[in-house]
Amino acid sequence: MIRKIIKIDEGKCDGCGLCVSACHEGAIGLVNGKAKLLRDDYCDGLGNCLPVCPKEAISFEEREAAEFSLTPQVKQWPLQIKLVPISAQYFNGADLLIAADCTAYAYINFHSEYMSRKITIIGCPKLDDVDYSGKLSDIFRTNDIKSITVARMEVPCCGGIEHAVRTALKNCGKIIPWQVVTFSTEGGIIKK
Repeated sequence: MIRKIIKIDEGKCDGCGLCVSACHEGAIGLVNGKAKLLRDDYCDGLGNCLPVCPKEAISFEEREAAEFSLTPQVKQWPLQIKLVPISAQYFNGADLLIAADCTAYAYINFHSEYMSRKITIIGCPKLDDVDYSGKLSDIFRTNDIKSITVARMEVPCCGGIEHAVRTALKNCGKIIPWQVVTFSTEGGIIKK
């Protein structure tokens, strides 16, 4: 079908990545240091990426392109830490997101900015009344995890999920790059 879709001038692109963050559908990624439209069917044609580009490297064009379809944010099932198997094919080579349950509700762009490119597992140590560190350690040890992002709220009870990941990393016998993103109760990011 002929439709309006973005076009990226790689000659103008400086690889800043602002368009990647602005694209809520995950249509744009950085490839070899340049922004690239990854899939036509992920581009909704609305152009949220255009105004954030400091080099004006993004424009619209009308051309033959696959019809836009919403991108699935969930890459596997189940999501609950207590239900996921220790060994699963989707863990191998994964960028893993370990999220406190509330984060997806507190931050409006959580799915597009955090879940869209990661394998996601979720839990709440307070409500589940469980220490996840043993199971997480087994998951880290058994699988080839590329990176870990911990998403938590600023509230004290969310410290349990960060502590469980920290303990699991110490006990798994591997060095895996990891980061913690903390969300405020007002819906913002406190630290990244």
